[in-house]
Amino acid sequence: MGHKNGKGKQVEPKDRDTVKIDVDFYNKELAKFQIELVKLQEWVKAKGLKVVVIFEGRDAAGKGGVIKRITQSLNPRTCKVVALGTPTDREKTQWYFQRYVPHLPAAGEIVLFDRSWYNRAGVERVMGFCTETQYQEFMRTCPEFERMLIHSGIILIKYWFSISDEEQERRFQSRIDDPTKRWKLSPMDLASREKWVEYSMAKDQMLYYTDTKQSPWYVVPADNKKRARLNCINHFLSLIPYEDIPHEKTVLPPRQEAQGYVRPPFSDQTFVPEKY
Repeated sequence: MGHKNGKGKQVEPKDRDTVKIDVDFYNKELAKFQIELVKLQEWVKAKGLKVVVIFEGRDAAGKGGVIKRITQSLNPRTCKVVALGTPTDREKTQWYFQRYVPHLPAAGEIVLFDRSWYNRAGVERVMGFCTETQYQEFMRTCPEFERMLIHSGIILIKYWFSISDEEQERRFQSRIDDPTKRWKLSPMDLASREKWVEYSMAKDQMLYYTDTKQSPWYVVPADNKKRARLNCINHFLSLIPYEDIPHEKTVLPPRQEAQGYVRPPFSDQTFVPEKY
């Protein structure tokens, strides 16, 4: 069965990612979802829930874009993004999951992992940053680790953003040509192009071992960024039952009277030049 795009036209599933979504429709849907995300965050805080969302996928798949839209209207004190860098020499000697555990949520918090412990199943595996023994141990213990998290009361959600070879190449080229995006293109990104098949094999193995009934992977087709964002956020909202928390109407108190206090003259302050 076909799917309607933002303009109401019927689109076959195989062609969906090649059809641009109507911008006005996208903005309206995103605005609606962001209001719902605020309601979800308030529900999580009120009920003391603990939520972890993992975003994985190939380089330039759009993980950062959807995370940005999710967090845009949320309180950063209780919705945190974790994007860890290269492990230190000390961290390399720790139990593998140890550097991630301190970032897990307390009651009332949502944590979004922009890449996660699955680095071991992906970049570390393909680029030779871990041994075969370390890799096999990860595959054996990862489902057990995630079961521990879930049994502790954490709601664990895992997304894999999937893009085609052609679309990744287009996005990489866009980053090369745009000075504001060059920082997004790292040596690891370039290496991932050369090892496309090895990354595919690593991803397939990762899903084979870690796509469990208790902790499934949700694959997001991501050749169309806007469509991927809406689909992912809509799905995320559907996974956690929540209700709108009633709020009393906020009334601003009257401003305090000066009662004889005289402020220093403006000439004593240094202002930013008003060029605009």
